[in-house]
Amino acid sequence: MLTSTDFSGLLNERFFRNFLPVPATDLLPLGVITPNFQLPDITNGTLVKLSDYRGNQPVVLAFTRIFTEKQYCPFCYPHIKALNENYEQFQSRGIALLMITSTDERQSQIVVKDLGLKMPLLSDPSCRVFRAYQVGQALGAPLPAQFVLDKEGKLRYRHLFSFLDHNASVERLLEQCN
Repeated sequence: MLTSTDFSGLLNERFFRNFLPVPATDLLPLGVITPNFQLPDITNGTLVKLSDYRGNQPVVLAFTRIFTEKQYCPFCYPHIKALNENYEQFQSRGIALLMITSTDERQSQIVVKDLGLKMPLLSDPSCRVFRAYQVGQALGAPLPAQFVLDKEGKLRYRHLFSFLDHNASVERLLEQCN
């Protein structure tokens, strides 16, 4: 679980590539079809393609900030736990909830196991999808953000990280899917 002294694995290529601050931007306008992607789902051992959801169901994309399998962002850890604890609420309303992390597949497998994740955890160690959604980065990892896409794949809501408002609440995300 959470440890504050084990920094092994932190200083890797991804850390240095994401070290310099890049602010999040809101250049993806509401109403636009968001960038498609294909990423491995570590929780279920499948490949997830965002375009497969278009025309079928709304999607919540929850970009999260995990430094290593042992180091979680202090703002994101409670958010990950809350989304996981409320995953069934999203499912029962026909909403796909996809969490995206920049940890590699091995690290992500440990996260899934340690946190008992039920929701899909998609691994994007190249941070290609994080950059496509322009969530920003700082101090070794991309910043967290949440996007709500309607049934047709159009952006209906976005929440970009700020120190005043870290992550959109479960209630807010569910409300935006209506």
